[in-house]
This record gives sequence, structure tokens and C-alpha cells, in this order.
Amino acid sequence: MSIEPGLRILRCLARIALPGVIALMAAACAQTNLSTLTPVESAPEPEQEEAQARITGVEPVRPSIALSEYLLYKLLLAEIAGHRGMLDTSIEYYLDLARHTKDHRIVERAARIAVYARDDDAALAAARLWVELDPRNPDPHQVLAIMKLRAGDLEQAAEHLQDIFAYSEGEADEKLWMIANLLGSEKDKEAVLEVMEKLVATQDSSPGALYAFAHVAARLEDLERSRELLEDTLALAPDNNNAALSYISILQRLGREQEALSWLEKKLAKGGENDFNLRMAYARLLMEVRQFGKALDQFELLVDREPENIDVLYALGLLYLQSSRLDEAETLFKKLSAEEHLTDTANYYLGRIAEEKRLYDEAGDWYQGVYKGEHYFDAQVRLAMLLARKGQVDEARNHLQSIRSRSGQQALVIVQAEGDLLIQAGRYEEAIAVYTEALDDGYNPDLLYARAMAAEKTGRLDLLEKDLRSILEHEPDHAQALNALGYTLADATDRHAEAYDLIRKALELRPNDFYILDSMGWVLYRLGRLDEAIEYLRKALNIRQDPEIAAHLGEVLWVRGEREQAKQVWETALQQTPEDTRLLDVIERFDP
Repeated sequence: MSIEPGLRILRCLARIALPGVIALMAAACAQTNLSTLTPVESAPEPEQEEAQARITGVEPVRPSIALSEYLLYKLLLAEIAGHRGMLDTSIEYYLDLARHTKDHRIVERAARIAVYARDDDAALAAARLWVELDPRNPDPHQVLAIMKLRAGDLEQAAEHLQDIFAYSEGEADEKLWMIANLLGSEKDKEAVLEVMEKLVATQDSSPGALYAFAHVAARLEDLERSRELLEDTLALAPDNNNAALSYISILQRLGREQEALSWLEKKLAKGGENDFNLRMAYARLLMEVRQFGKALDQFELLVDREPENIDVLYALGLLYLQSSRLDEAETLFKKLSAEEHLTDTANYYLGRIAEEKRLYDEAGDWYQGVYKGEHYFDAQVRLAMLLARKGQVDEARNHLQSIRSRSGQQALVIVQAEGDLLIQAGRYEEAIAVYTEALDDGYNPDLLYARAMAAEKTGRLDLLEKDLRSILEHEPDHAQALNALGYTLADATDRHAEAYDLIRKALELRPNDFYILDSMGWVLYRLGRLDEAIEYLRKALNIRQDPEIAAHLGEVLWVRGEREQAKQVWETALQQTPEDTRLLDVIERFDP
């Protein structure tokens, strides 16, 4: 038997080796004298020899060595050690066998195990022997290139890279990409870039070589170098759209989205308008920078070109939903629901659309069709909120508690959802109890704020102030807590000066927040500074047509004697929210 077939047998034996196999092989070894080995002719494997010849151009010289009991024993020990994770032992045996047999297959296995085990010294020794036996095989040159690179011998590393390039199959660009992928995971960025530059310099400024170099630079996070190389590539090969897409990606990673947009717009205007992938990149970039209207126009052009393209339909559906074109979004997501890998995602968005249309039963049916995927958790939470909306609060709570959270953030969402549905049902004390239990795990500003708001509903201003001040002790610039505490002190106590200071600080942090502008108007009203109060309240109402702001502004105008203006403000707000209790209460008090 020759060594090569024996190796295949041994790998099978190693996987099923039982206790006692080593002892049996040792007994066989005791009867064998290594010095009496008789060379025999090795039988070549035709498929392997043809593959080797295709790669190297010449068949490596192979020794004629009989597979003795001793060699079989050592090979078996090496394989068993490898399968049991004893890589040092496996490497030791394989290196010894490699030096003795000079069989390139054993040498190759020794090198590969050493590389896998990150034993650089053993990998270097095995690769040197391998390249002696099979000098035109690119694989040992790969190992040597990496070892020399890690040792700082850049000249030798570059030479081995040249050998890889010379002896590998494929076109020049394919070889360069293979080398780029080989180098891209190395840690010594400067060394990799230097040897890559030496290799690319031999290619006479080939666009393919520059593109491969740009790929390496990008993988090593040298984004500016990658950008420069891609610009050089595109100057030589302006129609290379793969390079163009890579260039856009690099500009995005550099935070230069507007520059990427301008470049793409010029590219599309110069004849690239028919390139589907470039237009897709442009449309996606528009979405990323939140230019949704322009993005929608681009995706509509794309869907005209490829009406069955799933990626285009999905993006367009999201844009229709974002722009409240619900019927068009629904049509697309129903189509996508038939795609097996998108069924759960499409059903989730169809539920969202049904909610927007206030078709709550239908929304629930769609959410129940979400069985897995990134939207599963949110679909389950929304199902609970729909149950609560129908008055099934206890069933909703049970459903929330049945959801398995996969992170602390999801667990927090469940607590907040349970508290919210209890508050919406007017069960404030139960909501407080839910938040209190969750806060046993430690400080959480979101839960403290939620409990403070529930406490306000029950008139427990002491708990509200305690929780909001706890937030401010940890986060003095928490604008939401500053505003909530300031507003409550202004509205429910006579501590108006203290309230003003809190709200003023919140407004400095968020000068255009309509809630805080409303609070400032309200505290100024409480302080008797009516003209200033009206100014802030009008500014808040211009930002957001909110019924509470309208109630406040109308009250201040009424108190200042501008009753017709006050009525006009209230009537306008009532047209949008005719059942808002805050508006109805203030009108009842001042204009019964």
C-alpha cells in the first residue's frame, strides 16, 4: 500500500479509534525495523495528479516509500491526536513523518495543521520543505508569504507573493484578488500595504491591480488610501461599476454621503442612467440620508425596470409606508408575503399598515402570522397592545409575560409595554407596581420616568419628585426629567421660581422642543408674565398642533382679555381633536 491511500484510511480510522488501537499499533511497531524498509512503487491517484498538473504545470517528484507498520502507526497517532484537539502532538508527528518520507502530501498536511494551530515555527518549517518538494504549487508560497510578513521580512514576503501570482490559475485580476483576500486579515497594516504596493508596482498600473489593492486597504481600515486607489482605478477604467460601487461604499464609511450622492448623480447623468446597480446604490443612499421623497422616485424607476426584483419591491414598500401611501404599500407587501423568506417581514408590515388604517382585528391577524425573524418580538408586543385596546387588559398582560425576551433591552420593552397598557386602562397603581418591581434590578432612567408619570396621575407628587430627582442626580442634563419636574412644580405647586429654573435649563438643552416651550409658557403664566407666556406658547403651537398647548394658549389669552382669540385657538384645536378632555375642561371653565 502506498502512503496516499493509507492517509485516507487513517483519517477514517482516527474518527472511530477505540481504546486499545494505539496499543495494538505499538505491538506491530515492535516487530518492525525501520532500517529494513523496502521502497515500492507508489500508485498515483489520476484525479489528484491531473488537478496538480493544472495548478503547477508539472507533477511534483514523489518518493516511493512503502507504508510500513511503523509509518502507519505514526500516521495514526498523528491523526488521532489532531481529532482529539492535541494539535501540538499531531504537528510533531507529522513534521517528523514529513522530514522522513519527503512525501509532499504528508508535508502539506503538516503545514496545514500547523497553520490551523497558529504554530508559526512549525508552519514555516513545513512550508519550506513543501516548497522544496513542490516549488510551483502556490499553496506553500502562501504560507511562507504570511510567515515572512509576520516576521517583518517584506522582501521575502513580496517574492513569495510573486510566486503565488506566477503559479496560480486564472486571469491576473483573479490572482490579485486571491492575494488581496490572503493579506486582508493580517494585523500589521503597514507591512501588508507595503508588500501589496510592491506587487502592484509590477503590474504597470493595471486597473485590476489597483482595485485589488484598494480592497486590501479597505479591509485594513485605511479608508483614505482605499479611496485614493479607487479614484485611480476609475480614472483608468471609468466603466468599472464594481469599482464605482466600492468607491461609494468607502465614501459612506468616511461619512461623506453628500459627496457620494453628487458623484453618483454625475455618473448617472453621464450615461450611467441605464445601469441598474448604480441607480440602486443611489436610491439606497438617498434613503440613508433620509431624502425619502427622492429615494421613492428612484425606486419607482427601478421597479419599472425590474418589476419582480424583491429588493426593490421591499424598499419601495417601506417608502410608501413611510410616506403614508398605505394602499400602495399594502399591495407590495401582500406580494412580498408570498416569498417564503420574506413572509414574516411582510406580515409584520401588513400589520403596521392595518393599524395605521385602524383595522385592529386585521392587524392582529397579520401579527399572528409573524413566526420568526427580526420583527417577531415587536409583533408580539403589538399584539398585546391590540388586546388592551379591545379592553382585554389582563389577556394582554398574560400575552406580554409569555414573550421570551432575548436581551435586557427586550425585557425593558415588555415592562414598559405592560405599564403603558395599564396606564391607558386607568390602572395607575398597578402600573406603579410593575415599574417598582422592575426597578429592583437597579437604576433605570426610563422606568423611573415612567413611574413618575404614573405617580402624577394618582396625585403622588412626592413619588414623582423623588423619581425625577433621582434621574437628575445621575444625569443632570436629562432634559426630559428637568422639563417634567419643572412643569409639575409650575402646575401643581406654588414653587414657581424653582420650576422656572428647571424649565429654563431644559430649554437651553433643547431650544426647539415644543413640549419644553409649552412648559416655559406655562410657568411664565404662573409667574404673571403673560406677554412672554403667549410668545412661547405660540411658538410651541406653530411647531406642533397639540391640544394641550392649545388649551394653555387659549387660557392665557382669555386671562389677558383676548377672548375672541382664545376661542379661535380652542375651536381650531377642537376640529382636530374634538374629544380631548384637556381642551374640553378649559373651555368648560372659561366659556361654559
